[in-house]
Amino acid sequence: MDLEKSLSAILQEAKGAWGVVVKELAVQNGAYFAHRPDELFIAESVIKVPIMAAVYAACEQGKARIDAQLALRKEDLVGGSGFLYALSPGLKLSIRDLVTLMIIQSDNTATNMLIDLVGKEQIDRTMRELGMERSRYSRKLMIYPQDVTENNMITAGDVARMLEQIACGGRFSRWASADMIAIMQKQQVLHGLPSQLPSRSGEDGQAVWELACKSGWDTGRQHDVGILSVQGRQFAIAALSQDVRAEAALHTLGLLGRAVYDFAVA
Repeated sequence: MDLEKSLSAILQEAKGAWGVVVKELAVQNGAYFAHRPDELFIAESVIKVPIMAAVYAACEQGKARIDAQLALRKEDLVGGSGFLYALSPGLKLSIRDLVTLMIIQSDNTATNMLIDLVGKEQIDRTMRELGMERSRYSRKLMIYPQDVTENNMITAGDVARMLEQIACGGRFSRWASADMIAIMQKQQVLHGLPSQLPSRSGEDGQAVWELACKSGWDTGRQHDVGILSVQGRQFAIAALSQDVRAEAALHTLGLLGRAVYDFAVA
């Protein structure tokens, strides 16, 4: 099966503008596909993956403890995705619990608490260390009026490099890498890349595939990125879109995820 031909055909029929990178991990001369890998897109909630990485980097550097608890403050509460905004100030959650909510429910309150914890300098440094050369973090989420008007920006190539470093790059301890992937595998927003995959469990109850992923969206934009594990193979997938209706973009994301899966099992 020709992965490049399959993915190119999907993108040729896709609406809107796309940046897509697929890279097989931990394999010399493994499969690789790139379509507009260096084009900048507004990051939406995909920026939460490098924020997670910055939190774990800070913990490994002794600046924080992943099990330390933070108290929810009234000034932390912001709307959008997630549910912490609906809970009472004073609630205490561990840093790891906040990371989990940020990733699997895209909780904006949890995200901003973690940004306050590690700071912009730590996020910028971690992004550079993970190979995110053109991407940038500029501001917190759902803060109005905005004190910073620049958007958080990413490229598909940068995101794929980051995912590769998280999975097998040696920038983190084995425990930290495994923990970040385990959190992403609990993702609850599954209407993008995994939407057209077969049943996760086989007849023997064993997992057929795992996808550690994170999506992001707003009007005209739908992104999904992740690490697909199937039959002993791993693929970093970064798929970013703009100027496209949600239904059409989600359909394309599903086709892209299925094409990588079919290539892996062929």
